[in-house]
Amino acid sequence: MRASTDILKHYWGYTHFRPPQDQIIDAVINKQDTVAILPTGGGKSICFQVPALMQEGICLVITPLIALMQDQVKQLKLRGIAAVAVHAGMHHREIDITLDNCIYGNQKFLYLSPERLQTDLFKERVKKMNVNLVAIDEAHCISQWGYDFRPPYLKIAELRSAHPEVPFIALTASATAQVKADIIDKLQLKQPAVFQKSFARDNLSFVIRKSELKEKKLLEVLRKVAGPAIVYVRSRKATVVLATFLKKNGTSATYYHAGLTHAERTTRQEEWITNRCRVMVATNAFGMGIDKADVRVVIHMDLPENLEAYYQEAGRAGRDGKRSYAAILYHDTDLDSLKLKTEQAQPAMAALKNTYQALANFFQVALGSSQGESFDFDIEVFCKKLNLKSTEVYPALKKLEEFGLIEFNESFYRPSVLHFLFDNKKLYEFQVAHARFDSLIKALLRLYGGELYSDFTIISETQVAQMMRLTVGAVKLELEQLHNLKVLLYEPVNDSPKITFITARQDAAKLPIDIQEFERRRKLHLDKMQAMLAYTTQAHRCRMQVIQEYFDEKTDATCGRCDVCIGKRKKENSVLFKDYEQQINYLLGQKPMTVDELELAVDPSEKEVFIEVIREMVDSEDLYYDGVWVLHKR
Repeated sequence: MRASTDILKHYWGYTHFRPPQDQIIDAVINKQDTVAILPTGGGKSICFQVPALMQEGICLVITPLIALMQDQVKQLKLRGIAAVAVHAGMHHREIDITLDNCIYGNQKFLYLSPERLQTDLFKERVKKMNVNLVAIDEAHCISQWGYDFRPPYLKIAELRSAHPEVPFIALTASATAQVKADIIDKLQLKQPAVFQKSFARDNLSFVIRKSELKEKKLLEVLRKVAGPAIVYVRSRKATVVLATFLKKNGTSATYYHAGLTHAERTTRQEEWITNRCRVMVATNAFGMGIDKADVRVVIHMDLPENLEAYYQEAGRAGRDGKRSYAAILYHDTDLDSLKLKTEQAQPAMAALKNTYQALANFFQVALGSSQGESFDFDIEVFCKKLNLKSTEVYPALKKLEEFGLIEFNESFYRPSVLHFLFDNKKLYEFQVAHARFDSLIKALLRLYGGELYSDFTIISETQVAQMMRLTVGAVKLELEQLHNLKVLLYEPVNDSPKITFITARQDAAKLPIDIQEFERRRKLHLDKMQAMLAYTTQAHRCRMQVIQEYFDEKTDATCGRCDVCIGKRKKENSVLFKDYEQQINYLLGQKPMTVDELELAVDPSEKEVFIEVIREMVDSEDLYYDGVWVLHKR
């Protein structure tokens, strides 16, 4: 067995683990069930990927988000690690071949959604797999006390019957004590090793600013804090409007939401990751799986639905351990807006039944049919055809998903894939008999090789067309003809949102939803919203302390960096503030300096107070930043 540090160095280039990654890996290697609660950016994936690579066999990774599993599979492949994913929207034959390769091939990771575990095809195949570990990502989804409950997670423990000796590792970034207990119970973890890193982030300052002119305040924040930024808003329209506003005011910005095409999302994300664009204005569709360590500030222009979501989104700042900021900008109407949106997100049971019946009618799904079947879904077309309001349909769809009846994926993307159904001998005979397809088949084999016989392979019609000197349309037409002739299976690129029926179609009048549970979930969402409002409006307790206590981490310590702590220290030590102000004035009177240069020259005993003095001096226009973030005295 290779040492864990050798694996880490070979595939990731790191020489040592972050605490407590090494302890978690040791527990897993010793076949112990494990729970790992690590904040955003805490390196959760390493905790199951390294021990899986240390052993023979394959690791099953259960995660709720297709985009996240696609991203992780891509990252593993780039490191030379064999990984595949099975999810809604794949052709049945493709799933069949992928699962076969997990039995007979050399795959190390199989990513799949919890819904896929319940299919007969998977249940039969998993018995034959040499499974070395089961990793459950976003494990808070298993808890009915969590904010993102997914009923199919409750059935994950059934995997134990196929592989009773295989350890489980449950991972999440946010879990209260109640959620943690639920994870252990529902996954049937046996005397698990539990690792929980403190929710405190030593380098992250939580700041709340109340302002009637939020856009102006946003510009001020971005002008005071150098480096990459994420600005979160609630609506797709707001991403466009705010990014345009920032660009007009001299700040490079782009926007991201689930309604963009895959190509658009990829391009915008790449521009931001490579620092060609400074600010990403986005809905909460952005961020999961994004590996960018140098984000200096995350700003929320609209209030998040709950503290769990806020902590995860804010935690995308400062993953490199350097000083960073998480800011909420709000005014009183935002409080009322969050209350209203939370109420709207909890539709009445009648709305769920009406929407479910409308889906069945729209897709012409018969009672008892279509379990696991996916359909392309355009909510605007759906609403227009059936004379429904999208503002009522959308929350009903999310609630139907919450109760495990459908899966609603708003940002689904899969590239074109292809697989030969003929072996090489039969394919050659076909080429001889059908000469008009010979050039295309040869081009495919030259570009993608023998893998086309054994697995579904991602292809680019554009690349094939360039080789053959044909139009992309002509290549697609020939591929469709070969598909119809059953020579190969061809699945063209798909970028449409998806609705998947998780269960066979139900009678809408008798949806299997427990009314008591329905009401309990409603109250839970409302309570979480109230906690978010309380966090935002209170100004007497340390922000970090409030977050820690929300997650049942009791502490008397204060962070010393949030707006509340800085405000208190300012009142208590006005002499220190004045001293720093005088030193800053003197030093900048000699020459312009960066914040880091100033800090080095002053060597302040209270670094956060020192930074706050600079902020206030910039606010009062005694100082200003130039285009390369050097401070000048006016």
